[in-house]
Amino acid sequence: MKKIKVLVVDDSSTMRGLIATALSSDADIEVVGQAEDPLQARQAIKALNPDVVTLDVEMPNMSGLEFLEKIMRLRPMPVIMVSTLTSRGADETVRALEIGAVDCIEKPRPGNEHNFEELPFKVKIAAAARIRPLTTESDRQKVATEARAAHAHYAPDGRVLAIGASTGGVEALIELLSHFPENCPPTVIAQHMPASFTKSFANRLDRICPAKVQEASTGAKLAPGHIFLAPGGALHLELSGAGDMHCRLRPGDRVNGHCPSVDVLFESVARTCGARAVGLILTGMGRDGASGLLSMRKAGARTFGQNESSCIVYGMPKAAFDLGAVEKQLPLDRLAAAIMSETSTIKKH
Repeated sequence: MKKIKVLVVDDSSTMRGLIATALSSDADIEVVGQAEDPLQARQAIKALNPDVVTLDVEMPNMSGLEFLEKIMRLRPMPVIMVSTLTSRGADETVRALEIGAVDCIEKPRPGNEHNFEELPFKVKIAAAARIRPLTTESDRQKVATEARAAHAHYAPDGRVLAIGASTGGVEALIELLSHFPENCPPTVIAQHMPASFTKSFANRLDRICPAKVQEASTGAKLAPGHIFLAPGGALHLELSGAGDMHCRLRPGDRVNGHCPSVDVLFESVARTCGARAVGLILTGMGRDGASGLLSMRKAGARTFGQNESSCIVYGMPKAAFDLGAVEKQLPLDRLAAAIMSETSTIKKH
């Protein structure tokens, strides 16, 4: 089996060494080159033709974001962003995932010295990912304007929307939610993401989406036009309540390797909402969310899945579809309209 060729780009020789060591521990991966800035990296990409690039967010000469945009415009390929835990680092990492980076990983820090142990697994996922063409900001704004016009007469019917996503989910959620109207269904989301990035992601979504987006907190009440994103880290997001439903964060072990877990969220929605819900599973690696979405469908909820051709990684949606949890599969660019049609009191014929 051919090894996955990786180019490591980081201005720190120490960090390049740590990344190369972590990747070289996997027999299926070969570090074919290292570069200390985007100018060297550009030449290395031409000469070495790597399968995956690891890219530092903050670098001299040209920022990681600028370089990523050039890569995705001129030679789209799988990129994993390597980020510090600074506020700026988190914001730029979220922006990088929006531009088209497949995944991100935090640089090791005291108390988390072994963080790069996940890197070989992330590289393997990235190598098999579908890389989508770069969407420009003007294109996104045009689509969002059209979506708002299309949903001008949307009237929510009271149902709750629950969404699960993982690898590729940042890009998918930005595209999906920017098409939602200002008074969209009450929405809860579990996106696999490190704790340091979810607040930045919620803020980014809030800036570009018509609805109000924020990190979920215990007691936050569900209402039309409000979207709650599960914080990354050690807490699962659940729904609670009978009449006035609200978010609940609780500590717990990882489920399917994740906290927050999509399955935990979906199971709570099945228990709390029954048929008064809609479930959606988006791009991601693994099986998290499949059994929970099946519970939602059995409880009477309508369920959707992102189709294979529009997924960065068709893992979670495939697992849910194979289990019989997905009622309808659609490409990403048709999901918002389908969900709004399903949850509106005004039915179009």
